[in-house]
Amino acid sequence: MKRATRSAVAAAALAGALMLTACSGGSGGTADGIEVVNEGKLTTCTHLSYKPFQYEEGGEVVGFDVDLVDLVAKDLGVEQEIENTPFETITTGAAFNNEQCDVAAAGMTITDERAKVIDFADPYFKANQSVLAKGDSGIKSEADLAGKKLAAQTGTTGLQYAEEKIKDAEVITYEDLPLSLQAIQNGDVDAVINDNGVLYDFAKENTDYTVGFDIETGESYGIAVKKGNTELKERINEVLKTAKEDGRYAEIYKKWFNTEPPEGF
Repeated sequence: MKRATRSAVAAAALAGALMLTACSGGSGGTADGIEVVNEGKLTTCTHLSYKPFQYEEGGEVVGFDVDLVDLVAKDLGVEQEIENTPFETITTGAAFNNEQCDVAAAGMTITDERAKVIDFADPYFKANQSVLAKGDSGIKSEADLAGKKLAAQTGTTGLQYAEEKIKDAEVITYEDLPLSLQAIQNGDVDAVINDNGVLYDFAKENTDYTVGFDIETGESYGIAVKKGNTELKERINEVLKTAKEDGRYAEIYKKWFNTEPPEGF
C-alpha cells in the first residue's frame, strides 16, 4: 500500500505545541477538593474542528463533548475552559504532563496503546469507522477503494485501520479532519475515512457527499485525564453515570444527533 503524508505540516504544528506546553502550567488550584491546573477552571484539551463533538461557532467552542464536560465542571463548581492543541499532544500524554489541561475530550477512541500514557473515564459514545465519498463515486465497500486515494487523519484509529486493512488504496494523511474534508472537496482524494459521527454530520450538510459504507470496529470514546489522576477520573464517571440515570445525557445526545442514544449509553 502506498502512503503519502502531510508530515511536515503536522510535525511543525506538534513541535510548536510542545514548545508552548513545555513552559505552560497553569496557576494551579482546587475544584471541590480536586487539583486543577487553573484556579476556578476545569481546563479541557481538544483538537478542533471535529463537528459535532467540538467545533467553533460564533466565536465559541460548542459540541457534544463540550456539553458533557460542562456537566463535570458544574459538578466541581467551576467553569470549563477549552484549549485547542494538536491531537498527538493529547494521545501521547504531553498535554497532561506539561499541565496544559485537566481533561481531554476530543472524540477520542479508547485504545490499549493510548491507555498506557493517559487514563480514560468510562466510555461515553459508541463509534465506528465510516468512509465518505462523492454521491456518484460508486464507493460502497472496501473493495471499491482499490486504486483510490483515501484521506485519513493522522494519529487516529481511522488511519490505523486504513493502513492495516485497506491494502489497495493510496492512504494520504492530513493533520486534522477539516483538511481531510477539504481534500475531497478539492478533488485531491477520492474518499475520507474517519469516525462515523463526524462524517454523517458532514454528509447531512453537504448533500453531494454520502457515507458509502460503515466499518464495524466496536470503538468507544472516552474522556481522558493524566495518568494516575484517579480522583478526577472517578468524579467524571460519577457525573456521567448520574447524567445517564436522570436523562441529561439523553437530552444532550438528542440535541446533537437528533436520535436516542444507543442501548448502554
